[in-house]
Amino acid sequence: MAGASAISIQQKVILDTIYKVDHGEWKVLILDDGSQKLVNGVVREDDILELNITHIERIEERRPANKEMDAVYLMSPLPHIVDCVMADLERQRYRRTFLIWTSVLRPDLQIRLDKSGMAKQHIVQASVLNIDYYPRESHLITFRDPWSFPTLYHPACNHLVRQHLDDLAQKIVSICVSLGEYPAIRYYSPQSKHHEARVLCSHLARFAQLQLDHYAQYNNDFPPPSPRPRGLLVITDRSLDLFAPVLHEFTYQAMIHDLLPLTEGDKIFYKASLNKSQPGKDQEISEKDSIWVKYRHLHMKDLLDQLVQDFNAFKAQNPQFADSEDPATINGIKDMLAGLPKFQEGKEAYSLHLTMTQDAMTVFQEQRLADVASVEQSLATGLDEDYRKPKNLADQVVRLLDDDAVLFPDRLRLVIQYLLYRDGLLPTDVQKLLFHARLPSQDSEVIYNLEHLGAHITRVLKDTRPGAQYQYGKKEAQPPPTDGSGLSRFDPALKVVLEELSRGTLDQTIFPFTKPHLDAADVLMGQDNVSQASLRSAKPTWARTRPSASEPKQRILVFMAGGATYSESRACYEASQSLNKDIYLATSHMLTPSLYLRQVGDLSVDRRRLDLPSDRPKPRAPDHLFEKEVPPSPPVKPLEPSLDGMQKLRLNEEGLLSMPTNGSAQDRKPTLPASSSSSGRLTKDKGKEGEKKKKHHFFSSKR
Repeated sequence: MAGASAISIQQKVILDTIYKVDHGEWKVLILDDGSQKLVNGVVREDDILELNITHIERIEERRPANKEMDAVYLMSPLPHIVDCVMADLERQRYRRTFLIWTSVLRPDLQIRLDKSGMAKQHIVQASVLNIDYYPRESHLITFRDPWSFPTLYHPACNHLVRQHLDDLAQKIVSICVSLGEYPAIRYYSPQSKHHEARVLCSHLARFAQLQLDHYAQYNNDFPPPSPRPRGLLVITDRSLDLFAPVLHEFTYQAMIHDLLPLTEGDKIFYKASLNKSQPGKDQEISEKDSIWVKYRHLHMKDLLDQLVQDFNAFKAQNPQFADSEDPATINGIKDMLAGLPKFQEGKEAYSLHLTMTQDAMTVFQEQRLADVASVEQSLATGLDEDYRKPKNLADQVVRLLDDDAVLFPDRLRLVIQYLLYRDGLLPTDVQKLLFHARLPSQDSEVIYNLEHLGAHITRVLKDTRPGAQYQYGKKEAQPPPTDGSGLSRFDPALKVVLEELSRGTLDQTIFPFTKPHLDAADVLMGQDNVSQASLRSAKPTWARTRPSASEPKQRILVFMAGGATYSESRACYEASQSLNKDIYLATSHMLTPSLYLRQVGDLSVDRRRLDLPSDRPKPRAPDHLFEKEVPPSPPVKPLEPSLDGMQKLRLNEEGLLSMPTNGSAQDRKPTLPASSSSSGRLTKDKGKEGEKKKKHHFFSSKR
């Protein structure tokens, strides 16, 4: 899609910073475990080595000292990493030190460095990059922090929330600094919910505003001059949309993350093989795959046809396919691909995506997801396939709960969606649903834990509270779809929020500004199109028209606390295109339905079972960094003959070197054993006399 890629932006920041450090001199780059993950995510090692970097080292590992070489330290601002840096400075491991932090250092750690004499002596430059985030896609950024969800919503973690919000705010500010944006901030403030975590967004927005203002105060070059309209930061959390994490989504990316056994970590892999005769191997799914980038948000029904069309085009470009009579079916295509050794990259890419689409559709059919999804769409939108008020939804739900072909996780998702649709049921009715679903006992904990996110699970008999209010996501009545999109009628609430935000109709009581007296009029009256570099040169509101495609687009950064879904990521990409904006989605981590249900279930377990990073032993600098270096042992000098003996060396009559007869045996061969004394003869003439003297020397104590 159009717009600057977050991956490219972070890559440029890292490479430009290393390039400018004493340019022209050879240096060593020192990374720690955290900063290495940041760098490896966006930069190739070869690109770094081209910047006068001799090699890259890990600060936690044993390293030889190199006192003749300068070192560039790119470090995470953590206490044990500061200990590692101080240990290197005390050892004077390198000649000079250029110290770069990935984000702002804690004040107490900064004071420690400032008071160090060795730091003052060896650190010639210190700076902060503000890159403490992980661009996953061009417009999708994560913090790789799945523990954020229990920290924010678990009742036993309340005392951790403030520090965690401060950490999140710092990462959000890092993204804004990298983008060069000083945005106006709006945040989600639900009016009809009364759960304890409903104030999270307001506190997080306030922390982000304070840190942004503080950064701008001490950095006169921020924000940089730009013709781009002033950006917006929208802060919301998982409670904005409780349907999105449990709904079946049938666009390519969301569907495979929901249905297929992907291996997810720093990278994403799927095991696929070219044909049944070859063993499968893990293949990476990344931004480097052009097929993936092009089609990941396409609906599965369109993707299958598109892949076949692309494959036919690929076949036409390669004569190896010319004589093939196989029809363009999934299995036929995979068999044909197996015979293309010269086109390995294209072969593996097409094979991967054909395999994933085939596997996903197999699961779709076996688990009766078409029937399940039809009911889900009615529950999530409040409208049936004809965009009318649905009838007999309870009967349809119960019928699916009784069906053995519907898996237990899908039954749990159906029960949750029905409770959200009804905005709670009588306790006896909830038990009836659970009876039909025959769910394990721990799944009932998942259902009731949704109350921590603002859901209503139960209600009293005379409760006059209306059913679910479709504030976001409900569509107006319209003609029935004819393109087969009836299973994708639901739009995530985030997409509706972005559309209303662009039109200027987003309710300020639900999404207020952090600085309403300064930002509200500027944004709502069209002043968001004014350059943040110069207010005087801006055209008046009446003179401006809708920005053209060639003009710089306004940037909108959305932060979703508690995790975001792939359907919400897709919604941001689609809104970017339809609204002519540059929209980035940032979140703590990406949620799949299975991960979301597991994390919601954990909200009622003992906190000690959560394995939160704050409950683990604090990481320490490796002990070997503080060990005293063993001084190198002096070289062993070879034994040399005495000066007198060297002067008495002479050539005999035959031109051979011979020893004098009056020298001691000890001078000639100090380690020579007694049994080998005769082998020390150099001439026949002196052999007997030399042997006699040797015996006298070694056995003089014998009588």
